Amino acid sequence: MKLRMAENSLFAILLRKPWWASALVAVGLLAIARFGLPPAWFVYAAPIALPFVVIAGITGWRQAQAPSAARVAAVEDAARAMAWPEFAAAIEHAWTRDGWTVARDAGPGADLSATQGWRRAAIACKRWKVARTGVEPLRELAAARERLEAHEGVYVTVGEASEQAERFGKTRDLSRREV
Repeated sequence: MKLRMAENSLFAILLRKPWWASALVAVGLLAIARFGLPPAWFVYAAPIALPFVVIAGITGWRQAQAPSAARVAAVEDAARAMAWPEFAAAIEHAWTRDGWTVARDAGPGADLSATQGWRRAAIACKRWKVARTGVEPLRELAAARERLEAHEGVYVTVGEASEQAERFGKTRDLSRREV
């Protein structure tokens, strides 16, 4: 059973917004509790702002840890300048650094396979320079994922995916990681 937050719930929306949006909601709720209710009720009404303070902290932390736009552009340029052997080694190093055992002989549809304990991932990254990815490479990755009995399929790209590819990836539970 997967526990997932509803995509359009208030908390999910606030998690995608800047941290100050949740803080503003919390301040607004505290102001209503302070000035809109009798003073004796403030102690009971004020805790309603606590979830919004927590969301503001989470989003603030995420935004502080996220790379800047200049850093993202520099990494994209560096990835586009790499040749396939160098890029494959970089992807392999990144997965190995995260505790995965990576094999390059994954067969058709997947360029690498990674294993961490009982989990297995099929990784397609040979077309990383393509500006716009269509559905066909994702179909090949989905087939490779089934053939390898992998728990996840990962498509690595510097470009973007078409709308059809995005829909296909979501229906097949494939993840896209932009470089």
